[in-house]
Amino acid sequence: MNKRTGKVVRLATPLKAWTQRFAFLLLVGAALGLMLLGKADTLLIERARTQLVDAMAPLLEAVSEPVATVNDTVAEMRDLARLREINAMLRAENERLLDWRREAIALKAQNAALGDLLKLTPDVERRYVTARVIGDQGSAFVRSVLVAGGSGAGIAKGQAALTGSGLAGRVAEVGERISRVLLVTDINSRIPVQVGPARSRAIMAGDNSPQPSLLYLLPGTSLQVGDRVTTSGHGGLFPPGLPVGEVAEVTDGGVRVRPYVDWNHLDYLRLVGYELPGLIEDFIAQRAPAR
Repeated sequence: MNKRTGKVVRLATPLKAWTQRFAFLLLVGAALGLMLLGKADTLLIERARTQLVDAMAPLLEAVSEPVATVNDTVAEMRDLARLREINAMLRAENERLLDWRREAIALKAQNAALGDLLKLTPDVERRYVTARVIGDQGSAFVRSVLVAGGSGAGIAKGQAALTGSGLAGRVAEVGERISRVLLVTDINSRIPVQVGPARSRAIMAGDNSPQPSLLYLLPGTSLQVGDRVTTSGHGGLFPPGLPVGEVAEVTDGGVRVRPYVDWNHLDYLRLVGYELPGLIEDFIAQRAPAR
């Protein structure tokens, strides 16, 4: 038995050495043979490849399932982390909104108490129309937009044009279907405003630049960057308290205001008529030429 085993080992050793020496050549020859066979009989090779793929399909599916499971798990973990981040952001925003709600309720109660104490006349009734911006007439000399809506929709000259951020301008021309809104940055725009905690009065004048300037400030008026600018109600075109913007620059050359309105996303405007009795009509009548 030992002799037979030794004989087999002696025969296998040269064969193994020969195989290792010429393995590369054998593989190259096999590859060339398969290439030639594929050129000679493509149908045979295609059938063989198909059968091999079919035979390997269960193995490939078994191998791919753990990989797919791992990929799905990683994706779910990423989504879960993102959801946690969004949830934290929403919780913080909800807390801020609750704080604002509590403050608004307190201010509303305080306002009602003061109004009752002073026998304050209630605000006039407001009516509004929401119109879509359909054209921009912005140029070097004009800052205005066209909105889809006219007199038939209830739009009237002099109405305030508002966005969710603040005052954008006023209705300057009204047609049957189209109206033109003069923006606060237009060179023809003049709006009485009040600025800062002291409510210093001024006129916000447009000059066709993105930031209007403040005119007619009283000497010694102290303003800081970030001071809130709102309408003062003087002149009768706008009621007091409409948000306009904030002080962006205070220099020896003047004071500039950064409007709250995002001019790059001016898609819709709310045109509000504050029903200020007689004021707008009197203003127009005074400007009208005598006949």
